[in-house]
Formats: sequence, structure tokens, C-alpha cells
Amino acid sequence: MSAAVAPVSPAQILKDLDALWLGLGESQAADSNHPSAVLRACAMTLIAVVEGDGQEIGETLAMLVRQHPSRLIVVPVSEGSEPRLQAGVTAQCWMPFGRHQQICCEQIVLSTSTASLVEIPPVIRGLIVPDLPVACWVRGRRILHAPELKGVIDLADKLILDSSGVQELGRQIQFLRDHEAGPRRVGDLAWTRLTRWRQAIAQLFDDAGGAERAQRLQWVRIEYQGGFIPMSAYYMAAWLRNSVGRALEFTFVNAGECDRARVYAVVLGGGGGDDVSIRVSADRGVQLHTGTLDAYSVFPPLTEYELLREELSVLGPDPIFEAVIGSVQELMMAGKT
Repeated sequence: MSAAVAPVSPAQILKDLDALWLGLGESQAADSNHPSAVLRACAMTLIAVVEGDGQEIGETLAMLVRQHPSRLIVVPVSEGSEPRLQAGVTAQCWMPFGRHQQICCEQIVLSTSTASLVEIPPVIRGLIVPDLPVACWVRGRRILHAPELKGVIDLADKLILDSSGVQELGRQIQFLRDHEAGPRRVGDLAWTRLTRWRQAIAQLFDDAGGAERAQRLQWVRIEYQGGFIPMSAYYMAAWLRNSVGRALEFTFVNAGECDRARVYAVVLGGGGGDDVSIRVSADRGVQLHTGTLDAYSVFPPLTEYELLREELSVLGPDPIFEAVIGSVQELMMAGKT
């Protein structure tokens, strides 16, 4: 017989937060070198649901709140059928360069098992900061589709996930479309990783002959590495189709093995043989080609923090990505693989 889970009360957690702030203030006041008060910062509620114990995202969240001050609600979810729900509070604090005042954000940890995940939404509802946006980042492919998670997602104004590594693309894009509804927005870090690709491709057409070159485009070849076509390849195809504004012939070509599925190259061509392409090697070296001209650059690796920072900067509508989601599903249904 399973043991009962002690109830976790939002009211008690809020009392614990008040005590935490009181303790921080007293500690700061007792510091003769830095007697200034602690500054409490909050611009949103950020819910982070993560598989496992959540230790690996600690540094990411600590950096993230400096750009997006938040009440952090971290929900580490362990596998298992045994009920488990525990709560704790702490603070993420930092001192900006040249200042003598700490800035702090609240962090609430709600450790749970899959079996007790259904108990989480009422607790989180009582902890959301009123009149501020709510973002929910789900880190982990297994937990994303758990029915018990729906109640948490429904509390958010924006859901952030990562489709990199996902092989069941049809199921994933339907999930995105289902949750891109009403006032809620969806962000995908697989799409965010393409920001530099899209900027580079746009620059290839941003010259005197760019408009004419775009008009001659007839086909697109997207080369990928790995054992399956990644979601980012479909995102790229959909974005190009929407940007050009007319039908293009798309092909997806495997360009070799890789430890993870990734876009390797995008080649655009049409009449006159004036092909345009961008290739990014495994070591992040970039080759841009236009006609007979080549240029070289580097895409430094992006951290999870950098990707989330960009996504949290867009909490309102993102019409480009919303159009891409719809076009991806159309491309999949049309069988353009």
C-alpha cells in the first residue's frame, strides 16, 4: 500500500518566502561593508519542468533570471509510481558590477514523481505572481506528452519546449499546433537555433541582385546529418516557402552520420544556375555561397541559457513562427521527404 503524500500548501510556501526575504534583509543589514537593502526583482513567473533531479539546469536558471527576473518554480519530475511531493524555497541573488546592492529572485522547488504530477497545478496556481506573464519551460521528451502535465501547461501564457532529437515529428507538430491556441504562445528551441541560419540566408539576398535572384528560385535542397530528418529541417523548409511566397520544390538529403540529427546545408537554386547556399560543419564553420562568391564565418555553439533568453524575450505573438508551424504540417502531409 502506497504511503500518503503530505499536502503541500501554497499559503505555507508564500509564508516561507516571506521568511526568506526577511532573513535576506537582516543578513544584508548586518553586513557593515554592504548595509544596503536587498532588491527584490520579478517580471514574470517562470515554471521549469525537468526530468530528473533538476541539478543540471541550476546554472542556466541562475544566469537566466539576471536577464529575465522571475519567480522561479522548478519542478523536477522523477520516474516512478510512488507518490512524492516536496517543497522548498531559496533565492537566486547576484550583485551587478559596480553596485553594492544585491538583486534577488525567488526560487521554489516542487520535487515530485510522475504519479504525483497531477497534484502540482493547484499548488502552482497559488504561487503565480498576479498580473505578470507566466512562461513554462518543459525540459525532457518523456514528460512533455504526459497527460498529467496538461494542467501545468494550461497555467502558462507561453510554453517552451525543444524538438531537437524528436523522431515522431507528426505527433510533435500536432502537439505544437494544439497548444498554440487562444492567448497561449509556443516556442521551440529547435526553431530558435535557426535564427542565425535565417539571418545569414536573408543576407544572401540582401544585395542589388537579391530580389531578382529570389524571383528565379525554383527548388530548395536541405541536407541533414544523422539518422532521421530533424524538425529543424522542416522548420527551415516552411520558413523558406513562406518567405518566398510561392510553391518551391523541396528535397531532403542525408549528408552523412552525426551523433545528433541536424541541418547541415541549405541550397537554393533556379534558372541561370545562380545557386545560393549555406553550410555549417560540425565544428561550426560556416560557408556562404552566392554564384561564384564564397564567404566564411563561424557560428559559436549556443547554450541553453542563450536560447531561452531569446525565447523569453518574445512572450507575445510571433506570427512568423505561427505560420511556420502550420506550413510544417502541410509539408509533412504532402509527403515532401
